[in-house]
Amino acid sequence: MGYIKQFYDFLKSILVSRILILELTKRDIQARYLGSYLGMVWAFLQPTVTILIFWFVFEIGFKSMPVDNFPFILWLMSGILPWFFISDSISNATNSIIDNTYLVKKVAFRVSILPVIKILSSLYIHIFFICFLFIMFFIYGFIPNIYNFQIIYYLFATVVLVLGISWITASLVIFLRDVGQIVAMLLQFGFWLTPIFWSAKIVPTHYQTYLKLNPFYYIVEGYRNTFIYHKWFWEDIYLTGYFWIVTLLIFSLGAIIFRKTRPHFADVI
Repeated sequence: MGYIKQFYDFLKSILVSRILILELTKRDIQARYLGSYLGMVWAFLQPTVTILIFWFVFEIGFKSMPVDNFPFILWLMSGILPWFFISDSISNATNSIIDNTYLVKKVAFRVSILPVIKILSSLYIHIFFICFLFIMFFIYGFIPNIYNFQIIYYLFATVVLVLGISWITASLVIFLRDVGQIVAMLLQFGFWLTPIFWSAKIVPTHYQTYLKLNPFYYIVEGYRNTFIYHKWFWEDIYLTGYFWIVTLLIFSLGAIIFRKTRPHFADVI
């Protein structure tokens, strides 16, 4: 019950501070690309170019075979777009406190929302690419359906998971700056250990259980269930239950670590 109460209290604080959070999120997005000629266009241009390169390499160059009767590029995009969001959120949120030291020293400011702001900045861009994904599916002849509505659920699940991780990394990086490099390295491992470029079906059955222990597996496969396989998240009740147990544990651990280390932030910074 303690985990649920912490989660409820956090959601309540977000609601109370929603205007401040939205304003700081807007400023954060603008600050990322301040001084560049294209400005915020870079936020959408870089991932778009990456996707187009993948499309050219795999569809035109390698002429990749469809996966489960779906064009490979659609199958790949359904898995790589949530990873872009996860990676960008954790990377930026890890440095959220260091990047806003002037706010940390203000006693009345709720520092725990700084990672939230970075995650919302990434979410804004991610929503654009979800719309782009719908367009890609439509171009290939697949129209939206009722299963697509559960993308809202997977977005929520992803935000809760990355926020818990970000509270941990954002707290630790203040005391040990190497944490930033460690996070970047772990994200690289996570990219290849999560079935993004490859199908989980190629893994022997007796090893797939270990593969599913990775909470990012649930998110990536959830996006594919939403857009490709048309499977509701509650159909695999055991995997869903496992994901939320792990996610809420990480969320609670992140909240505890953040709360314990918060009084020392100003001194260390």
